[in-house]
Parts: sequence; C-alpha cells; structure tokens
Amino acid sequence: MIAMTSGYRLLPSVERLLSHERALGLIEAHSRQVVVDAVRQRLDEARAAIAGGSAAPQPDEIIDAVCEQVEAMDRPWPRHVINATGVALHTNLGRAPLSDDAIAAMRRTAQGYSDLELDLAAGRRGSRQAHISKLVGRATGAEAALVVNNNASAVMLGLAAIASGKEVIVSRGEAVEIGGGFRIPDVLGQSGATLVEVGTTNRTYARDYEAAIGENTGALLAVHASNFRVMGFTHAPQVGELVEIGGQYGVPVLHDLGSGCLLDTTRFKLAHEPMPQESVSAGVGLSFFSGDKLLGGPQAGIIAGKRELVDIVARHPLARAMRIDKLSMAALAATLEHYIRGEALDKVPVWRMIAMTSDDVKSRAALWAEKIGARASPVKSQSTIGGGSLPGETLSTWALAIDCEGIEGGAEEVAKRLREADAPVLGRIEDGRVLLDARTTLPNEDALLLRSVQSALHGEG
Repeated sequence: MIAMTSGYRLLPSVERLLSHERALGLIEAHSRQVVVDAVRQRLDEARAAIAGGSAAPQPDEIIDAVCEQVEAMDRPWPRHVINATGVALHTNLGRAPLSDDAIAAMRRTAQGYSDLELDLAAGRRGSRQAHISKLVGRATGAEAALVVNNNASAVMLGLAAIASGKEVIVSRGEAVEIGGGFRIPDVLGQSGATLVEVGTTNRTYARDYEAAIGENTGALLAVHASNFRVMGFTHAPQVGELVEIGGQYGVPVLHDLGSGCLLDTTRFKLAHEPMPQESVSAGVGLSFFSGDKLLGGPQAGIIAGKRELVDIVARHPLARAMRIDKLSMAALAATLEHYIRGEALDKVPVWRMIAMTSDDVKSRAALWAEKIGARASPVKSQSTIGGGSLPGETLSTWALAIDCEGIEGGAEEVAKRLREADAPVLGRIEDGRVLLDARTTLPNEDALLLRSVQSALHGEG
C-alpha cells in the first residue's frame, strides 16, 4: 500500500506536464483544451497501471504518449494501407480498390456540378437511375436496373416492394447469415414478408418449392451461400427450375447472388461463381448483387431484372432512403464501362490480381527480396479472394518472407512495426515469419512497401 501511494505521488501534475516544451508546442499547433484532455487521459491510465502494481511512468514517457495521441488526431482517415495479406477483397481494408477511371469519375463529379438528375437534351429534371440502368442492362442483359447503397439494402428493398405481407419461400439451406449479422430470416421479417422454409439443410429440390406455394405466396427466393460451402450429400435446384415453377404459378423469382461476378471465374482455375448474366438469362424476376466485391467497384447494391418488377421497386418509399450517392454512382458507371468494353482484366484491380500468373507474382516478390537483403526471400504461398466470395478457393501466389529470428518480439513485433509505419503494411504470419503477398499489393505501392519494411527491420535488436 505504501509503495502504491508513493507511486501516485511520483506522477507529475497536469500543470507541470502542460509546461513541458513539447506540450507547449502541441498547444500552439492544436489547442490548450485538446492537450489538457490528452494529459488527463494519460494520467488516469497511469493511475490505473499503478493500482495494478506497475511503476509510475516518467514525465517524458507521459509526454511521448500525449504527443502521439494528439498528433494522431491530425492524420487523415481512413488511412491508406498496403494490403499484402493475400486476401484480394479484404473487408476490413475496404474491399475492392477502384480502377483509375472510377477514381477519376469520382473526382470529376466531386469537383463540380453534374447532370446527375438532369436531362440535358430536354432541359428538365431526370433520374439518377436512368443512365446506370442502361449500363447494368448492357453488362448483364437485364431489362432494367436500380442501384442502392449496398446489397443488403437491395435485398431488403426488393422483398419489401414485391412481397410485403406475403410469404417468401426459401430453401432451409439458404436461410443463412451472410455476415455482419445480416440474416436472411431477419431481413424477410423486416421487409414485412413471412419466411417459409422448405427442404433440408443439405438437400432441397424444386418440388419442395412447388409444394409450398399457396394463395399468399409472394416470391420464391434463391440465395447464393457466398461465404461458406456445404459439401458431400447435397442438392439444390438450379435457378432455372425455380423460374419454371414460378412461371406456372405466377410467382416471381428473386435471386441474391451476393458477389456481382461478371466474369467467368473458372478461367482462373477457381470454382464457378454465379453470374448476374446467368440469372437474367434464366428469367429471374430480380437479381441482387454487390458493387464492391467481384464487380470491383464502389459499395453499391444492384437490383437487375424485369422492367415491371424494377419499376415496382423504384416506386417503393424505401427506395429514396436507400439510394446511392453521386460519387458512388459515378464510380460504378466507370466500373461497368470496363466490362462493357471488355477491358476489366486490365483495368479493374481485383481482376488484375486474380489474372496475374504465378510467374508474374514470383518475379515481383523476388525483386522485393533482392532490395531488402538477407532477411528476405520469396516463398510460394496461397492467396484467397475474400469478401465472402469463393469460399475455400485459393490462387497460387508468391510472398516476401521476412526472417524475424533474433528480433526481440519476433514476427509479432515486426508485423506491429509494419502496421505502424508511415505507410502501414498489412501482411500475415506463418511459421515465425512475416509474409507479404505480392498478388494483392497494388502496382504503384512497391516503393512504399520497401520503405516500410526497411524501417521495420531497422529497429531490430
């Protein structure tokens, strides 16, 4: 008790800390109140540490922490980070990076006025959905489309507009949680529709849907289980089978595809990912998919399908609450143009990553290793797609392996230094080494990555 009391007495006062030369500089650059708040917070933390048995920190240690806290407030956010994790669509890192054209479109739209909701030819108000609907139609074959702020909104809006107060038939194996608490049964409940589950977890047939159709059936819903895979004794009907049944009974078929994949993934030795074009071609009433996953664009939810159904959705009161903003609309339009022009593999970053050959990735990792020196070497590894797309699928890749032997704290310490670098680098740890995947690092980031790695290794003991 005596030692703890003496520890508290060793703590400097708020005024003493504020009179420190570095604290005075912070006050001049920011404000006195900001610095006072930071000082008090650090003193509270010091008292808690002393209560736990730790020694009182020195005044310079407290000032260091105060300076770090206050200066961090001035850093731009979100910060640019280098994704060397090997996960192309990393949800924690913002998923899909945009193409240069998409970024330019956002900048152009942000810097001035635009014809977002103006028909220039007629000189009167237009619709922000008109142009994007045509682009989605050209990319997927859909009669019409509507774009909202994300795919969760798209599904919710579609169900609310088409099936509120009615029953929606879903396979028991597809009444899933997609992620972030987004559960299909909950979404159905919030939309005003009633869930009717059919089949079993692993096997559902088209006849199960047909047997459940009644007078109050509003829709048949197919959901792509995008972030997990059920293997073994399984069966699920093709969406075309549901369309045939829906046609017989006058019930629309809705299809949540999730990832928005407009290119055939089997070209890259990956499992087949459902494509909106296939859904539209099969005659689905409405297809729902994301803009920021395998489409490689901004966060958006796209509703594509039959014009009469899209028009019903567009008139629903929730459509305005969920509408997409002008910057995302501009980026999405530019991204869709890449597919329409057949240049997605060259222009859309996520597809450029997927299409890279193992030899190309190896050459890049080897070049990094050459510049880093003895602690670095290229190693063969596996990349994943991420973002709830193609679960269990991997791409052969090469990574820069950093030998952390002899560094105090080992790989965890090196990974921490990389995260805290001026240009933060996110990698992964395997077998006591830090691995930086060359597939998911953008082409213009090499110099930044190498500088951060050198800085992280420079502090080794």
